[in-house]
Formats: sequence, structure tokens, C-alpha cells
Amino acid sequence: MTATQWIYLAGLHSLGFAVFHMAFWRIFGWRKTLRTATVADRAIIQILNLRLIYVALGVAALCFLFADELHSTALGRAVLLGMSLFWVGRTIEQFVFLRINRPMVHALTALFVLGAVLFAVPLWMPA
Repeated sequence: MTATQWIYLAGLHSLGFAVFHMAFWRIFGWRKTLRTATVADRAIIQILNLRLIYVALGVAALCFLFADELHSTALGRAVLLGMSLFWVGRTIEQFVFLRINRPMVHALTALFVLGAVLFAVPLWMPA
């Protein structure tokens, strides 16, 4: 596979997570479950989720529209490295904050590792 193809896959990964986060209100029943949170916590959780959706969509757009630049420029390679480290960090945080032994949690952990790999592989390919 070419670096561009890896970057397109990273874009699909980001787009998938954006869609997944858009469903959080329904998946986690936030209308009901967040009622018991403080006003500040309720706002912070929802605002952070909306901003994460925005970032994931932005990263997906970068991957689809600027794949060659992401691979061949210093700035693009810095973005790829940053996103790979984002997913490495998210994987670590999974073990720190979500210690639940359920198949869905393990599947999500695998998807976080996949994100780290998808964004890192193009860095190893010649520009």
C-alpha cells in the first residue's frame, strides 16, 4: 500500500469516530444519565464531545483532501505524528480510566491502537 492509501484509511478511521461520537447522546442515554451530573460537568462532557467531533471531522478532511501534503511536508508529517500520539495516549487512558472487562471496551481499545498505526505507517515510508 502507498502512503496516500494509508492516510485515506486514517481519514476513514477519523470519520468513523466522528460518527460514533455523534451517537453518544443516544448510545449512553445522556439526556437521562447526565441529569445527575452537575451543570458544569454536564456542559463540559457535551462540549468536549462536540469539539472532538469537530476535530475528528477536520482530521478526516485533511486526510482526504491533503494526503500527499501530509506525507511529503514537515508540517504534514508533524500532523501524522501528532495524531498517532493522540491514539497512543487514548489507548493508555483506556487502561487508566475505563477498567471494564467487556468485549466492546476491548474492541474500542483495538480501534485506538489501529488509529495509532494508521497515522504512523506513512511516517515510515519515503517522502
